Amino acid sequence: MKNAERASATRARLITVARQMFGAQGYAGTATEAVLQEAGVARGALYHHFADKAALFEAVCLAVCEDIVPAVDEAAAARREPLDALVHGSIRWIEKTSEPEARRILMIDAPTVLGWARWQALDDRLSQASLAAGMKAAIAAGALRFDCRLELAVAMMNGALNALALRVNAPEAPVPPREWRRAVRALWAAHAVQAG
Repeated sequence: MKNAERASATRARLITVARQMFGAQGYAGTATEAVLQEAGVARGALYHHFADKAALFEAVCLAVCEDIVPAVDEAAAARREPLDALVHGSIRWIEKTSEPEARRILMIDAPTVLGWARWQALDDRLSQASLAAGMKAAIAAGALRFDCRLELAVAMMNGALNALALRVNAPEAPVPPREWRRAVRALWAAHAVQAG
């Protein structure tokens, strides 16, 4: 195995192990030493790839998003009508981000660990870009209307969907799927342009 391949394999192993541990124990509950031991990697190898534990966590966030966003895009692409695509993409987003690992990493720990600016940049580049494209298509088709700039409408809808994703599997009071799916439909229906 060449050095570049070995380095790539080491980086991938660190991300995989850290993802499992951050998902199960949270960022604060996961010691760097435990990640190294589980991955079978020396401390120097970690710092060759990542500046610190927070940089490793950011790489894990990116890996989680890269699993979720294509699934959301696929759910949306399966629908012909732009508004229907937004509804189904939003439902898939909540299904995926309310799974325990993604919920813990992306929705609970990421805003705190990364800080608002870095978390927002990651969210903008991945999920919000897809949401913005879907909303733009629905507005262009005359199916959706907002009395504000698209950028603000996207931020508002993204925030609402993320808040619902956090609420769906809250340990103290989970929301049944039928109820939260109805809430997603209601959120989009509130901004839909009525036919006729």
